[in-house]
Amino acid sequence: MSRLRYLSLAMLLLAPPTANGAPLPKPTLEGLVNPESVAIGPDKKTYVSVIGEFDKDGDGSVVRVEDGKAVTVVGGLDDPKGIAFFQNWLYITDKKKLLRVNVAAKGELKAEVFAEGAKFPVPPLFLNDVVVDPESGTVFVSDSGDRKGGGGAVFRFTPPPPVFPKGPPGKGEWKVDVVADAKKIPGLNTPNGLAMDGQSHILLADFGSGVLYRIKLADGSSEKLADGMDGADGLTWDYHGQLFISSWKQGKVWGIPRPGMKPILVAEGLKSAADTCLDPTGRFLLVPDMKAGTLSAIPTQIPGFEVDFSPLPVKTDVAFPDLKWSGWSAETTTGKPNPLRPLVLTHAGDGSNRVFVGTQHGVVHVFPNDQKATETKVFLDIQDRVKYNDNTNEEGFLGMAFHPKFKETGAVFVFYTPKKENKVNVVSRFKLSKTDPTKLDPASEEQIIRYENKLFWNHDGGTICFGPDGYLYVIHGDGGMGGDPQENGQNLNTLYGKIIRIDIDKKDAGKNYAIPKDNPFVGKKDARGEIWAYGVRNVWRMSFDKKTGKLWAADVGQNLYEEINIIEKGGNYGWNLRESFHPFGAKGVGVNKGMIDPIWEYHHDVGKSITGGGVYRGKALPELDGYYLYADYVSSRVYALKYDEKAGRVTENRSIKDPERPVLSFGEDEQGEMYFLTVAANGKGIYRFTK
Repeated sequence: MSRLRYLSLAMLLLAPPTANGAPLPKPTLEGLVNPESVAIGPDKKTYVSVIGEFDKDGDGSVVRVEDGKAVTVVGGLDDPKGIAFFQNWLYITDKKKLLRVNVAAKGELKAEVFAEGAKFPVPPLFLNDVVVDPESGTVFVSDSGDRKGGGGAVFRFTPPPPVFPKGPPGKGEWKVDVVADAKKIPGLNTPNGLAMDGQSHILLADFGSGVLYRIKLADGSSEKLADGMDGADGLTWDYHGQLFISSWKQGKVWGIPRPGMKPILVAEGLKSAADTCLDPTGRFLLVPDMKAGTLSAIPTQIPGFEVDFSPLPVKTDVAFPDLKWSGWSAETTTGKPNPLRPLVLTHAGDGSNRVFVGTQHGVVHVFPNDQKATETKVFLDIQDRVKYNDNTNEEGFLGMAFHPKFKETGAVFVFYTPKKENKVNVVSRFKLSKTDPTKLDPASEEQIIRYENKLFWNHDGGTICFGPDGYLYVIHGDGGMGGDPQENGQNLNTLYGKIIRIDIDKKDAGKNYAIPKDNPFVGKKDARGEIWAYGVRNVWRMSFDKKTGKLWAADVGQNLYEEINIIEKGGNYGWNLRESFHPFGAKGVGVNKGMIDPIWEYHHDVGKSITGGGVYRGKALPELDGYYLYADYVSSRVYALKYDEKAGRVTENRSIKDPERPVLSFGEDEQGEMYFLTVAANGKGIYRFTK
């Protein structure tokens, strides 16, 4: 169904109340005979398993919602329960066998037996839910056993290795093993709902005991996350780290706003809330009510943790539309395209109101802060020493910051990848030319920090900025590749995967900078004194809020999640043991006092590479005051996020009209107005926000 249809249906009200006092929305479908599970297909349409009459073989089916009606797409099933999609495959649990349907096949869809009793390590008694890891295609199935507390289990079907990286599974036998049973989880009663928690852990709802478990797939160990939800059935994450749990026995739906919190009642008054899923908009939880024969859409708002997702009345326009970039051409001398790649926009803080833009190739341009400006002047050109090419596009000229007392010192700091070295990054100081004070002298370079011994070219980070304390803050990513193979994020003996804080006005012995005495790890064994915060993967842009002094950082995710953090002194942000709100990898851990979770996450169904911006404190758009502006590079979406410090949570995440182009970076002028930067074949790579 369309977003508008779901929204309109949510406005049609029935008598039973939700937890916050509002009536339940009118069902989107009625007249189903024992609907059990719901899933969204690759066609973005809604599919529902319909059991039919219990224990009557052949009358079960899977239906697809077409124009508000249920259309049978797979018939002749027995008692189909859990359904889940992976690519074009629909998996179905049907009594004691697991079925699979290729929904992309032409003609009538037919179910094939993927695994029956003999294929399981232990013959199943009552197969219930199914979930598929979206990365690997591994299938997990719950068996509710005798439904009296005995014989329950969770099985894992691991596909043969893919024929090429991230390709379809290769030919061969699937490996099948037991992930959970009463031996591994004492007290396990009736396994039911399943959900992935990252790629390395799985969540299990126990129908009989009302307990929610997290299971570590590497060793089968488990921990209890919540209890008191008798009849727990469906488990569904929304796009922002909220977990919803339905109860078949109680007809209720709970929500856990953030991992580690207790469940909060979201809706009640259903007869038998079964296996749920998120609708395509991400704003509604689809809930089959088995006894009522209905499918309903409940807003994914947890009482006390509501978030405003409405669009802001703000748009984006090309800034400085007549600007010509000195020395830049849309084509190289050999006739190849040469798009402009602006990565840094900032100001000197000297009262001149000039705008400075640094390109990834190593040229810094300067021009008047006037929308009618027509040309730039070159402020610094170090293309001769900056490495950049499209195949390793996380390298290059990545960061720039003016000394807080630039008028007195004439010093500017830059972060770049040296052309003549392999897998190295440096932070250098440049000073104004003595013969031409309108530009920096390339020969004045003094390297302050060197990041060496990298094994991979990516995850360079590169943001540098001065804090309200006058110290320079620098971020370097974890050293590259995927998953942090060197485990740099948690290693306090390296500067990779860290935000560091240094004094560039003094020099310690053997260094071109000094370490502030109040840095959190000064004097601690096996720890670098420069470190301010750690456990980050690849922060792509951090900035200070001019009003509060808070340091905001957007950390690019690995497999499934992007995150936004507010950085605290000495804070551990979890990588590579956590990815956003979720455990990561075989060594992954849950919520703990030693790690700080982000204030916001979004799933890769929303976007796949966050571009951090800053908190707006300008005057042109008072409606943006206090919002943190950020974007997603892959989805080309821009958002304004509002964080309530007293409540300790996000209250708004509002979209701004899409720029329809990947956002490389954000910047701020001397007046506090914010801009974002894009790759521009025509040179028009700076955008501003307007009413």
